[in-house]
Amino acid sequence: MITIVYDNDDPVRKDAPAGLTPAWGFACIIEGLEKTILFDTGGDGRTLLENMRLLDYSPDKIDAIVISHVHGDHTGGLLSFLRKRKGALPVYIPTGFPDSFIEEIQSLGGEVIEASESTKICPNALTTGTLGRGVIEEEGLCIDTSYGWVLITGCAHPGVDRLLDKAIEATGGSVYMVMGGFHMRADSESRINSVIEHFVQTGVRRVAPMHCTGGKAKGLFSQRFGQGYANFGLGSVEPLEIAR
Repeated sequence: MITIVYDNDDPVRKDAPAGLTPAWGFACIIEGLEKTILFDTGGDGRTLLENMRLLDYSPDKIDAIVISHVHGDHTGGLLSFLRKRKGALPVYIPTGFPDSFIEEIQSLGGEVIEASESTKICPNALTTGTLGRGVIEEEGLCIDTSYGWVLITGCAHPGVDRLLDKAIEATGGSVYMVMGGFHMRADSESRINSVIEHFVQTGVRRVAPMHCTGGKAKGLFSQRFGQGYANFGLGSVEPLEIAR
């Protein structure tokens, strides 16, 4: 199961707990694996931790953290989370993080693993490896489900189509779903449609664009994917069954 615990879009679930606070950034929690994973940490710790509490997630339930990239709307809650979550915890990051930030993570018990190449977190979960070397360096998270692989992206600065290709290469399988930030607010309609066509051609059947994707891109993805389009926001849940 994947639960969105930090996003700038208002809750769309009618049964979402009252009091959830939308804010610019992204974070989600993946359950059902050997390890419970927190992917990204939103823009600030107070909002992240309170949203997690309202969604019934204690920091102690988290076994590993994966950070997509260094920007503050994805790392802003990390240090507050580590102060709350006592004990050693693996933190997977792409390349490009400053040494000073890595040292802060380590000082709070984070065991930093720089995943320049695709890195296994636990059975059925691995990173894509780093894209965008020397620019905005970013990684995605791949989860193996009974439907196929799910790719979770933070902002997809190197291009969500390139991250998809990286995920296919890393997993050696087909990607059933892509979810997270697609970073397409400034993209032309022709560029968005080109990415959509690439998704279709590579076998993607379900999408949940969030965070920095942009309204125009969301509309075009919705038109093309129809029932395969998930309108997600803060508190949304994707009840996927992990592959066995």
